[in-house]
Amino acid sequence: MKTVEVIVEHSNKNLSAYIEGAPVITVGNDIKEIETNMMEAIDLYLESCKDMNIAPVEILSGDFELKFKIDAATFINYYSNIFTKAALSRITGINERQLWHYAAGVHKPRKQQLDKIQKGIQALTKELSSISLL
Repeated sequence: MKTVEVIVEHSNKNLSAYIEGAPVITVGNDIKEIETNMMEAIDLYLESCKDMNIAPVEILSGDFELKFKIDAATFINYYSNIFTKAALSRITGINERQLWHYAAGVHKPRKQQLDKIQKGIQALTKELSSISLL
């Protein structure tokens, strides 16, 4: 099964999403809504292709699963109700002021910084998933 990347971006008060190379876009208030709406948009597109007797774009042909990609600014702003900049700084090792710059779009993080954010989030996810409450 192939993976189809859905690019999620901050758009005013909500999120927007698209698939590069495919004529599908959607909006939503959260990632779960984006996922639901994107699947609906893909289904409508595939149904339209079938009705018009045309082949869908290659990326949406056959079996696939969606993977959501989000830029650092969108991630920091979207999850700001869960992670303060101080908390994100602690789990990533990135200076809090630098995180503010990323969130505001003043600077774009280099690959090394993106890797730090990704590794910090993955480590926290692993730790949290290993916890069982009594």
